[in-house]
Amino acid sequence: MKPPTVVPRAALPAGVWVLGFVSLLMDLSSEMVHSLLPMFLVGTLGVSVLAVGAIEGIAESTALITKVFSGALSDWLGRRKGLAVLGYAMGAFSKPFFAVAGGAGMVVAARFVDRVGKGIRGAPRDALLADITPPAVRGAAYGLRQSLDTVGAFLGPLVATALMLLWANDFRSVFWVAAIPGALAVALLIFGVHEAPRAATHAPVNPIRRDALARLPVAYWRVVGVGAVFTLARFSEAFLVLRAQQLGVGMAWVPLVMVAMNLVYAASAYPFGRLSDTMDHRKLLAGGLVVLVAADLLLATASHWGVMLLGAALWGVHMGMTQGLLAAMVAREAPADLRGTAFGFFNLASGVAMLLASVVAGLLWDTLGSAWTFGAGAAFALLTLAALGWSRWRSRAGRDPGGSAEGGVGSSDDGR
Repeated sequence: MKPPTVVPRAALPAGVWVLGFVSLLMDLSSEMVHSLLPMFLVGTLGVSVLAVGAIEGIAESTALITKVFSGALSDWLGRRKGLAVLGYAMGAFSKPFFAVAGGAGMVVAARFVDRVGKGIRGAPRDALLADITPPAVRGAAYGLRQSLDTVGAFLGPLVATALMLLWANDFRSVFWVAAIPGALAVALLIFGVHEAPRAATHAPVNPIRRDALARLPVAYWRVVGVGAVFTLARFSEAFLVLRAQQLGVGMAWVPLVMVAMNLVYAASAYPFGRLSDTMDHRKLLAGGLVVLVAADLLLATASHWGVMLLGAALWGVHMGMTQGLLAAMVAREAPADLRGTAFGFFNLASGVAMLLASVVAGLLWDTLGSAWTFGAGAAFALLTLAALGWSRWRSRAGRDPGGSAEGGVGSSDDGR
């Protein structure tokens, strides 16, 4: 086996940091709402847990499915920033509607607008990040953006907890405050990120035509499949919040579960992103599945909030190990002019998987109990781990270079 070529590590561009802080601010805004929303729906508006699972599944899958269209549009335009600004603006605009909602209908509508905005911005932003980052450090770049994004994700529940204590569990006032960092994220993106002008030789081409899609290699579609299976093995993080409340954690303190999960996620995403630039991707993916199994088993059997927090922390480790890695794998396998489309189809597959996983998780919770929800997640993660091992064995038997230290699920040339 040829050893990987050692090259000097390039510095991360300033645009990577700016996009990371934009994500931080928007996640701060979103998680102030999302960490409280399951309790608001169930306790204040009287919605069932099954309905929460369906709402979360539809919301998240809407975001992921929308990315296929925004990604393709960004490839056709040859520009990414404008779509990203539109998506972030929709997310910021939706926050006040949670505060004034008088029923589940308005919450669903606001959640829909918020997640459509996420879908519009996601693929163009991820493709823009690949456009401005040298191939040798893309894993680190995606890990850094994910880490900063997750800093916002744990600050959001922390701020929500403080405000719930200060304002005697006033959900609506917290939702109003959440609009502020969302607006700041839009302003930072507009004034802080500068996209390179479109090349004069770039002619608009429909990127979802058959001949264009045929240019996406088999290795890319393998990554799409792996991403979808990973999403099936977990479900909406709303169930972590509901599990904490079930264990008797005080309402104002429940968001600290998301703080613990996202704190670990933020701390681990960048180191694992750097590691993914130099190691076998299959091994890192397999490690993430092992950690997810451990997290699910702890969450299924927990009878004390301390065990619950440990399970949530391991959930965060699993996310840190796998999410930036999968994004870097998509960027590596896709041609540069089809990166938006590639991220879009990757997230389309993940969106369908997220919908199925969250609805099934809610159904299991309502009919059999929370232990079955997390137990089923652990079982599916074990099946995924077995499939990943079988794929690795088959690729070795066929002398697939994707099993080398330079590759992952598929093989490619990072310098394309």
